[in-house]
Amino acid sequence: MSKPVHLLKLSAGTESVEQLVRWQASARAKGADGLPRHVTRMWPKKEAQILEGGSIYWVIKGLIQCRQRIERLDEVTGGDGIRRCAIVLDPEIIRVNPAPRRPFQGWRYLAAEDAPGDLSATRADDDELPPELAGALAELGVI
Repeated sequence: MSKPVHLLKLSAGTESVEQLVRWQASARAKGADGLPRHVTRMWPKKEAQILEGGSIYWVIKGLIQCRQRIERLDEVTGGDGIRRCAIVLDPEIIRVNPAPRRPFQGWRYLAAEDAPGDLSATRADDDELPPELAGALAELGVI
């Protein structure tokens, strides 16, 4: 089995991991199965590698701050008749070691070896640092 491929996505308009948690708990963010999803126009060409244990890493305020395991990719067709990809996610949001990331559009592939590690169990419940401070510390290699 090869290493999974992850997706990297900006969480536009999101100010914190807690805000992402609240959004994904809402009915609008969930499909009929009750799982959160992110709908995108492009279908990942590396679908098989993503489904081998890949996650979506969320960029919030210029930092990769958390991830969610990708359960599956569902085809959905909007009211406009356009085929889209629903990235169906595990509801558990896992905080990761913050890593700076410049803005980009859409999503990007993220190789397993380039993905930031999960926060240790002892740090998982830490209060979230202000994004500017977390970014500066990440650039220095402190966190």
